[in-house]
Amino acid sequence: MQKRRVVILGSTGSIGTSALKVARDIPDRMEIVGLAAGTSVEALARQAREFNVRSVCIFDSSAADELACALPGAQVETGEEGLCRLAQLSEADMVLISIVGTAGLKPALAAIEAGKDLAIASKEILVMAGQIVMEKARRAGVQVLPVDSEHNAIFQCLNGEHKDQLKKILRTASGGPEAVSRLILTASGGPFRTWNREDLEHVTLEQALKHPTWSMGRKITIDSATLFNKGLEMIEARWLFDVPMEKVDVIVHPQSIVHSMVEYRDGTVLAQMSSSDMCFPIQYAVTWPDRVPNSLKQLNFAEIGRLVFEAPRTDVFPALDLARRAGNGNSTLAAVYNAANEAAVNAFIHGQISFPGIWKLVEAVMDDHTPADPRGELAPILEADQWARRRAAELLPSFSRPC
Repeated sequence: MQKRRVVILGSTGSIGTSALKVARDIPDRMEIVGLAAGTSVEALARQAREFNVRSVCIFDSSAADELACALPGAQVETGEEGLCRLAQLSEADMVLISIVGTAGLKPALAAIEAGKDLAIASKEILVMAGQIVMEKARRAGVQVLPVDSEHNAIFQCLNGEHKDQLKKILRTASGGPEAVSRLILTASGGPFRTWNREDLEHVTLEQALKHPTWSMGRKITIDSATLFNKGLEMIEARWLFDVPMEKVDVIVHPQSIVHSMVEYRDGTVLAQMSSSDMCFPIQYAVTWPDRVPNSLKQLNFAEIGRLVFEAPRTDVFPALDLARRAGNGNSTLAAVYNAANEAAVNAFIHGQISFPGIWKLVEAVMDDHTPADPRGELAPILEADQWARRRAAELLPSFSRPC
């Protein structure tokens, strides 16, 4: 069985620390050869010492000297260029990208260029540039393996053990009607799934950060509460599995036991289930196509008792409808959707807008954008991303929280 030599970009965040748990659990299958973090020098140095990693990157260049002192003899990189160099590390087989936001896009492309397999937890990469990333990966002959629990679940339901057969599963070999009728992403619904529309105006940051089932970073936790996280996942699934947006659906499943499902054209539905622990999808991405034993908590169906499913309340939480609009076709609108949401979430965190102000601001920015086909080029996507951030800042006073 092959041991994967892995670089983790975003090693001190929730996904990164879970990936290191997996490495401790299956040391015969996973070796850490590179680590990168944003600003957490102490945590990054501690991880590097534990796993004897000599190639590290701290995004904050002002912290480079401190990291170098903490890790004598290590190769210390900084900034976006440092992330790209780490992504192309000669001894690495796989790059696991768990950087929040858009900072993981260029390192992902650098890893593909160097022939490294990708394990993607940063959904923004495929939301912004899904067509470009997937096409470059196909040409380079590298695997793009999903780490998000939902997409990892779909990958498994699409017979992920034999990915060379994926196209035959998604579309019948005869070229007839597509075999898959729907990809069904599950959503916890967040902490406010039963709240009245009027009460959402008074949501506090502390309340938004209390996710009912998952332990995640601040931004993704708020995205889960607004359902923007699920909207981003819809667009990601559209590119990752090469299906149109109308075949991507969402169902609310507050227990987070069923991580996603695939409905086939004969009415059969396959579901993937496990305990709510990101170590499961991370391990599968690293060890694919093999399944190996671990020390993770197994499901006890008698204790679970029953599984609950609900339709999403799109009239109250419009993020999913906005995602369908952004993800249709191939245009810069998906990058605008993502960037405007990042700006809106940041404004909410700093008390500048209300909780519903997040989706109101995103919709306003989308309405002001003229979508364009990037035609396989990264520049128009990055320009749209920056335009959306500027436009969100310009519109922000109109959505500011009353004093």
